[in-house]
Amino acid sequence: MMPNLIDKIGDWNPQLLRELKGRLKFFNVAIAVATSLLLQLVVFLYQLREFPDEKYSLTGTYCHLRELYEQQQNEVYRQLNQSKTADLNDFLSNNYCPQNEIDWELWWQNHWEYIFLTFSVIFVFTLLVAGTYLLINDLAKEETRGTLNFIRLSPQSETSILTGKLLGVPSLIYLIILVAVPLHFWAGRSANIAFSYILSYYAILAASCVFVYSAALLFGLATRWFSGFQPWLGSGAVFLFLCITFQIASFDNSTAWYNSTAWLRLFAPWDATNYLFHNLFHLYKGSPLKNLQFFYLPLGTSIVNVVGLHLLNFGLCSFGILQVLKRCFRNPQALIISKKQSYLLVAFYQLMIWGFALQNGKNNDTWDEQVGKNFVLLAVYNLVLILSLIAVLSPHRQDIQDWARYRHQGVSSHKSVWQDLIWAEKSPALVAIAINLTIVTIPWLIWLSLTSIVDANDGRTWIVNEIDRFKVLLTIALSISLMMIYATITQLILLLKTPKRSFWAIGTLGAAVFLPPMILEFIGISSWKHSTVWMFTTFPWAAVESAGVTTVFMALLADLSVLALLNFQLTRQVKLAGESATKALLAGR
Repeated sequence: MMPNLIDKIGDWNPQLLRELKGRLKFFNVAIAVATSLLLQLVVFLYQLREFPDEKYSLTGTYCHLRELYEQQQNEVYRQLNQSKTADLNDFLSNNYCPQNEIDWELWWQNHWEYIFLTFSVIFVFTLLVAGTYLLINDLAKEETRGTLNFIRLSPQSETSILTGKLLGVPSLIYLIILVAVPLHFWAGRSANIAFSYILSYYAILAASCVFVYSAALLFGLATRWFSGFQPWLGSGAVFLFLCITFQIASFDNSTAWYNSTAWLRLFAPWDATNYLFHNLFHLYKGSPLKNLQFFYLPLGTSIVNVVGLHLLNFGLCSFGILQVLKRCFRNPQALIISKKQSYLLVAFYQLMIWGFALQNGKNNDTWDEQVGKNFVLLAVYNLVLILSLIAVLSPHRQDIQDWARYRHQGVSSHKSVWQDLIWAEKSPALVAIAINLTIVTIPWLIWLSLTSIVDANDGRTWIVNEIDRFKVLLTIALSISLMMIYATITQLILLLKTPKRSFWAIGTLGAAVFLPPMILEFIGISSWKHSTVWMFTTFPWAAVESAGVTTVFMALLADLSVLALLNFQLTRQVKLAGESATKALLAGR
């Protein structure tokens, strides 16, 4: 029977069979099973440390006589009789709850629940952290040995290879968890936890594994220069993220969900687990997830909505990562994402952060006030997104040379230059960055067109008090021009012949973004006193309230002038690259 099963696995997915054969050896399996059984024994015995013995207190939680003696204690305290208080305390310290008065059923139910919740937390950390380490480490070893190129050349599809990696590499981790699942499930049912809730937890855990493991593979393929430090960096980042979100989820603060950060919390399973099992964090008001909204739609009102939201979020993000993985796996020299994929990514990103920004909080704020409270988060999230796209979409010198050479020779004459700039992967990324900036700007323009500019004296709170629409539009245009300047500078650096162009580009981009505001703050040039200077930094919004319309307009003209000069230089460099590449090709013939 076993050989037939192995043959079926090999026929279905040869890569999975290769991974399983290399890991599921007798000694490894024995160690994994023994580790799982030992862990179960430790958790079970640890919970038995509070087992009620002959000296169990009369006022203990599980003693039937507790209410009677607590009433006596309260009565004595009200009488302020010190002698009676001392006598009662002496009696309670020298007498214990009879064994037949202990609520054994409640004790076992609660402790089965403790065991269940303990394993629920252990499962998350073990699967996500250990699985991430193994996947990244496996890719690093395959790259070092040179076997990864042989896998790329195999006739298997990318989906088959990646599926084999996802299922096979962490197989020993799966085995450890599977051996513990029967006790975990039994503990949950013994604690009277609904069968559907337990299955929902398993579904969310599986979906989070697919997402994190897919991201781990992408991280391993995209960061080959980290060498042996990759596994520790990736698994450490996952561990840190789980610890931070665990601490955040343990706070009884429902208002923390009324902002765009709610989307990031959906990538950790803690809030959903607490929603399913309310005693995980012992929050006084229950899970704050019950108040969650998305574009004012109440999603936290039922378990179906909450579980469906998590599965849909994990599913869409995992699908997107897998598409990028298939692209990068066959051609490791290609850009991480294509221009078309970047447009879809930015649109989806805007949908999510704006959807969770528009929620009715406790104060029933108007929608423009909700945007005002989320203004900084929305701006920071979009800044990180655009800077990341500048880094991953900008092609290197050789790619631009190839594209420019074909354009110079007229090979691509059937396509317009604009079509190439929008869709072609080897063309400069400036038009693609501009399109992505346009997608980012659309929600802001909709908000600006539907909201009303109000005076601060009427008692309403708004993010841009006493600022007219024209200044806001100018500031949006100013932010776009700054991002385009950063994108052009990055592309110019990547066209240089110097080695380590990527590091120079990233360093220059980081310095241009963060150094000016840091230096200005350090030397005491504040945004509200010297708004003109701050108009030329990455954060012009910090100075827009104290700046005049003329100041913003002149800063925009200056940025557009710089952008025009940089693009003139970029166009010239690309043309020269195409001509030189063509001459070199003709000379070689």
